[in-house]
Amino acid sequence: MNLLNLVLALPLAGFLVTLLLPKNNSHAIRLFSLVVSLAVFVLSLGLTAPFHATGNGNWFVTDVPWIQSPEIRYHVGLDGLSLWLVLLSTLLTPVSILVSWKYIDRRVKEFYAFLLLLEFGLIGVFVAWDLFLFYVFWEVSLVPMYFLIGVWGHERRIYAAVKFFLYTMAGSVLMLAGIIFLYNKAGTFDYVNLVDLLQRGRLVLTSQEQLLLFLAFFVAFAIKVPLFPLHTWLPDAHVEAPTAGSIMLAAVMLKMGCYGLVRFCLPMFPQAAHQCQSWIVILAIIGIIYGALVAMVQPNMKKLVAYSSVSHLGFVVLGVFSFNQNGLDGAVYQMLNHGISTGALFMLVGYLYERTHTLEIKDYGGVSTPAPMLATVFLITLLASIGLPTLNNFVGEYLVLQGSAAVNFNWTVAAAVGVILSACYMLWLYQRVFVGETNKDLSHHHPFLDLNGRELAAAVPLLALMVWMGVYTKTFLPVVSAANQRIIEQSKTGVETLVEKQGGKRIAELRELIHGR
Repeated sequence: MNLLNLVLALPLAGFLVTLLLPKNNSHAIRLFSLVVSLAVFVLSLGLTAPFHATGNGNWFVTDVPWIQSPEIRYHVGLDGLSLWLVLLSTLLTPVSILVSWKYIDRRVKEFYAFLLLLEFGLIGVFVAWDLFLFYVFWEVSLVPMYFLIGVWGHERRIYAAVKFFLYTMAGSVLMLAGIIFLYNKAGTFDYVNLVDLLQRGRLVLTSQEQLLLFLAFFVAFAIKVPLFPLHTWLPDAHVEAPTAGSIMLAAVMLKMGCYGLVRFCLPMFPQAAHQCQSWIVILAIIGIIYGALVAMVQPNMKKLVAYSSVSHLGFVVLGVFSFNQNGLDGAVYQMLNHGISTGALFMLVGYLYERTHTLEIKDYGGVSTPAPMLATVFLITLLASIGLPTLNNFVGEYLVLQGSAAVNFNWTVAAAVGVILSACYMLWLYQRVFVGETNKDLSHHHPFLDLNGRELAAAVPLLALMVWMGVYTKTFLPVVSAANQRIIEQSKTGVETLVEKQGGKRIAELRELIHGR
């Protein structure tokens, strides 16, 4: 068993063992879950070793038969695209456990078991190289999140959980239909083989087939991103979810959709992706501006942060469909940045809710006076979220805007409006919650406490990463760029590849033919 299989198997083993623990010993359950999640994170750090040594390649590959008929294989592996997403999953699971330490006081065993099962599903999504196996992990991750929202959420938790489940399942069914069609056409579920067959011309899809398959995959991933106008499930899910559920949903689960766009839609259906580029970019830009404007008028802190996710992840889609190195590098980096900064925002909003039992912004004011440390951590996280230079989001947004400017400068101008608006709603949120006269109702029942050691232990790693990723990007970007370069080559259409391979006069002739001159 290689290291990746161990990282994948340990959360599943932890899930099964947690179910066997006596439910009346809540402290032992919390402690065991934390130890397992920390062990998974420490082991996952070892996954970076070959990438720092070589900068590229596919590592920790396991490819063995799983089901004979139809032929489904347990094919997992790691490349520069999936590496940091796996580490993001393994980092935020122990953070979520620490955040929930005192907050979750009923059905404790089931809650922590579902968190470990969610970690297993998320890691599996990012490492599966068999389409059927990918679909299995995709659905596995859906189940624990449904229960985390539906059982431990707030007043409208059932409505939010069902809405989340129906939206995701609708997209999943379309993707499953596309996977089955590809298997019937190619005789394999293996992603590596499928891309190779498509690149070599041994698997030929008509323009209509490629467009329909692209749309089947794209809708599933766009719902998960979520891309406007398929985003309406997200604010409800975030508002009703417990803090740990919001952290994992925003920081990691939404990245499943972004990852799917890069991993599957571009290399497997390049012509359809290029064909649909214009309207997808328009939806992304609408999402950037719309999400920011709606966030600006939200009275509820969680809804504000949720709509900020719609805006920020619009940048990811814009970068992906720029079809160039800067855009794609920025998109993947922005996935990681959003996971760190927005995950931290939901964590801090959760801390506020635990102290006051309200998410309404109007109920706060002057929190920086009784809780200066909480105010400082929130401010740093907020500045990272709006893209302040030297903090992480700035790098991702800059690369995305640079990539989009190389294709169409008007896209960049429109998207940049979202950056300005994000500063408006985030700074206004901070002003209303932390600055001014202290609201006396905040300490009506008991003193408003500052961050304790456990809460700081969950926050400090995320703060360190905000600075590290903003200042020393060389730690993260080279392996991402190497993987993206390969995806860009795979996503070139046949005509583009032919143009590049010709010389002299033939290039001009082909270009004239392409543009209909």
